[in-house]
Order: sequence, then C-alpha cells, then structure tokens
Amino acid sequence: MQRHFLLNILFSIIWVAVTGEPTFVNFFFGFVLSYLIMWAVSARSKNQSYFELVPRIISLTFYFLFELIKANLQVAFDVSTPHYFMKPAIVAVPLDIKSDLGITILANLITLTPGTLSLDVSDDRKTLYVHAMYVTDKKEFIDHIKNGFERRLLRIMK
Repeated sequence: MQRHFLLNILFSIIWVAVTGEPTFVNFFFGFVLSYLIMWAVSARSKNQSYFELVPRIISLTFYFLFELIKANLQVAFDVSTPHYFMKPAIVAVPLDIKSDLGITILANLITLTPGTLSLDVSDDRKTLYVHAMYVTDKKEFIDHIKNGFERRLLRIMK
C-alpha cells in the first residue's frame, strides 16, 4: 500500500514537472489522474487495498467538513439569538475502535467539531466521554457518533 501511495505522489510530481505549473491545484489534479490510471492498470491485481482506502479517507474528510459546517452554523445561530437552545450533557460513548491511534483520531475529530469536546477515555479504552452542548437524546447522540465518525474510521483502520 505504501508503494502505491509513493508511486501516486511520484507520478503527481512528474505531472507537475511536465506541465510546468507548480500549483497545488495542478498537483492535486496530477494525484487524481495518476490514481485513476494506477487503478485502471491494476484492476486485475489482487492487491487493491490502496484503491479502497483512498475513497474511504475522502469520505471521512467530506463527512467531517459537513459536520464542521453544520456545527458551526448551529453554534453561531445559538450565540446570535436571544434564546439559548443549549442542552449540555456529558455522554459516555462506547467504543468499537481498539487502537490508540483510532481512539485519538476519533477524539480529535469530535473535539474539532464546535459544540463537542472529548473529555476522557476510560482506563479499559472501551468508553469515550464527550461533552456536548446540544443533547436532546443521549442514545441519538451516541448513534450519531458511532454511525458517523467511528464507522468511517473503522473502515479506514481495518
């Protein structure tokens, strides 16, 4: 998988050198183009893990950006109106992610989203404690975390 990624980067650099336009957009275009070419060439190969991983990472990135924008709008609306809609709570979210890296990434994604803050992880690493500003139903909040960030992270880290 690392070999595919390094080849993808190398082909992107070659693309930038050939086109003579050293911009991020051109590099990104070269990355996507070389990814598609590598995927088409190795379609019959047994080692497809890299070509499955990249769309999953992109999916997590877009999901995070969507949640970030949604939470920013919710907090901004609440702050700018005279009535507060906050219903703060500390929620214990059971974890399916077992690795330290996965727990760290999940906790950081939650903390980077406005209105939520990862507080602590239990000693057995099976529960993440999250403070949230808008919790109307704890079960719904837990399902949102588990079916959103955690599910996408599990698909990447398998």
